Amino acid sequence: MTKTMTGYSDKLSVRAGETIAFKVSQATESPYQAQIVRLINGDTNPAGPGYQEMEVTDAHWTVQGRYQAVKAGSCIVVPANSALRLDSLYFEITLWPTTPKKSDQVIASLWDQVRGAGFQVSIAQDGCAALYLADGLGGKGWLRLDVPMRERHWYRLQVTFDAANGRASLQQSPIQSHFAVSEAGAIEATVGVGSLSDIEAPFVVGARPSRSGGFEGFLNGKVEAPVLTASPHIDALPVGKWDFSVSIDTDTIQDVSGCENHGATWQLPSRGMTGAAWDGSVRSWSQNPAHYGAIHLHDDDLLDAHWETDFVWQLPANLRSGVYAARLRDGVDEDHIPFVVRPAAQAPRNGLIFLVPTASYLAYANEHMAIDLPQAERVHDHVPVLSPNELYVAEHRELGNSLYDAHSDGSAVSYSTRLRPILNMRPKMQSWLGGGTGSGLWQLNADTHLLAWLEHEGIAFDCVTDEDLDREGESALEGAVCLMTGTHPEYWSTRMRDALDAYQASGGRTMYMGGNGLYWRIAYHPSGNGAIEVRRGDSGTLPGENYHAFTGEYGGLWRRIGRPPQQAVGVGFIGQGFDVCSYFRRMPDSNPSRAAFIFDGVRDEIIGDFGLIGGGAAGIELDRANFEEGTPPHALILARSENHTANYLTSLDMLPINCLGAERANPIYADMVFYETAAGGAVFSTGSIAWAGSLSHGGYDNNVAAISANVLKRFLHPADFTLGEIS
Repeated sequence: MTKTMTGYSDKLSVRAGETIAFKVSQATESPYQAQIVRLINGDTNPAGPGYQEMEVTDAHWTVQGRYQAVKAGSCIVVPANSALRLDSLYFEITLWPTTPKKSDQVIASLWDQVRGAGFQVSIAQDGCAALYLADGLGGKGWLRLDVPMRERHWYRLQVTFDAANGRASLQQSPIQSHFAVSEAGAIEATVGVGSLSDIEAPFVVGARPSRSGGFEGFLNGKVEAPVLTASPHIDALPVGKWDFSVSIDTDTIQDVSGCENHGATWQLPSRGMTGAAWDGSVRSWSQNPAHYGAIHLHDDDLLDAHWETDFVWQLPANLRSGVYAARLRDGVDEDHIPFVVRPAAQAPRNGLIFLVPTASYLAYANEHMAIDLPQAERVHDHVPVLSPNELYVAEHRELGNSLYDAHSDGSAVSYSTRLRPILNMRPKMQSWLGGGTGSGLWQLNADTHLLAWLEHEGIAFDCVTDEDLDREGESALEGAVCLMTGTHPEYWSTRMRDALDAYQASGGRTMYMGGNGLYWRIAYHPSGNGAIEVRRGDSGTLPGENYHAFTGEYGGLWRRIGRPPQQAVGVGFIGQGFDVCSYFRRMPDSNPSRAAFIFDGVRDEIIGDFGLIGGGAAGIELDRANFEEGTPPHALILARSENHTANYLTSLDMLPINCLGAERANPIYADMVFYETAAGGAVFSTGSIAWAGSLSHGGYDNNVAAISANVLKRFLHPADFTLGEIS
């Protein structure tokens, strides 16, 4: 299928009765049909129940298509104002370039694109700094140094322009250079350029305005401490002195000169980054912000695609909660834009809440691992077969990165956003990540196996997203008797984790229906724009940059900050494999009376030796109990997986010798766990991503579905759990 259209919505979660806007880009610019559908089963595998969606009555449109471009790239913008109408100027900035030999990178500009006037200081293709000035009246000047900047080294650049005599200068000075080769350079010349005081333009760090709107010429690298004055002297009347170590947890750029020329970041560049003064004496930006006065700009940063709205839907006030999508069809292509519907604010609640792991969806959004990682085929033990959506993402890097990608300059990606098309967050999506055999489902589409099972069982449920839980805390779970997770709830913010702990402490029941959950700590942007941040600590972040810019919290694994997943769900990530999935074998703990309700009607010793994902219920990513890490001492290990291939590798944070597969190292298996909590609640954990893919086997008549149904039925019953209970 040729990919001709895609889109996104302004919200990922919306309540019944509210409105949601959809933004679409179409290559053919022809009319297309849009229809709202409720997603039931996203798996097209004929061995299962088949793809299922339900159209919503009176929610359809015929829309004239149009092409909308994604304009990635970050910069810092001070809006145009009278103070920026300069006769002469002095400009200074501290710079750490990461791709100095990548052409047309603007360090800073005060540039009127319409008149072709102002100044730009940039990095030429050979890595040398250059200055261009024009007055819009025919006067132009060009200065260029002949000393290239080294990659990932700090420099101070200084620019002067004196309109009285037409003299301009450009100077480059290395900071703390220890090389014998000089990296300093300076040039001064008469440029024949008049005053810049008639120019109406913003002051931009890291780019220049483009003729089509937005910006262009994006810089890769860190920038720090820009200063601009209205004279060729640093001690003259300032226009602005911007300190990036102030308001690190916001999009605001503070002018500390007293001139109030404040600005803002564009497309979410990385903040809380080490600057030229950082010496390793502090590891957190909140301890000494002056050491973290840098912003890392990238030419592929993306917060918001900034597309215009094509159609809007007013949700009915009585609309059922669930996962929905706007289905788009133009006769050539089909696309779905998923979103989550919550109950109306005052509507009655169902006892079951399905927590849609949208933070994990964003973490993997538009990932490029199959193409970018040389070891992808080896680690996953199958040749990646890319779907049309994955091919489209590979060809359109402007759609942004996942938290598993690297920026174009090789630096780690720390932010991901929902305000863009996310092509691997779609029903019908067969992902190369989802396993080597059977249904290649991953993330949202894998979670539809749970939705389809609930639909088959006739169990009413409400949906809440990770973003809702972060924003509202425990109140987002109001009315829930049982909380069910998705198949891969890997990324959790502190507010999410605190809400889960509070919910369980008050007697709430939790069904953890996946693997590799509650693993990485994230932060949501405080503005509510839905962006998430991860700092992977020593697992993938530069020294000194391990603390979230959004919150100031230490990043990395929850395990490394003393809150391993075993404390919340009894099991934690141990390893992964993507070739074939295996099964569980019942353990002695499945026989006590406390577990009788779980195995009611189930006599089998082998659980889940079947399934759409990899052929079994135990696989992809696995979690096991660990009493030293926080599995409660009274927890029952009901079943344990076995017979995993040597392609299952141990999690890097769990074994010193992490290159051994399951057969040799023998630590890799999933544990099915149950335990009661002090307030009358309980926790049931499958410990396997693949579990949900086995639910539909035999028309939902199988031991995986039976165990899941037994647990859910009891968890929805109001009677408190007590040790020794017989149900």
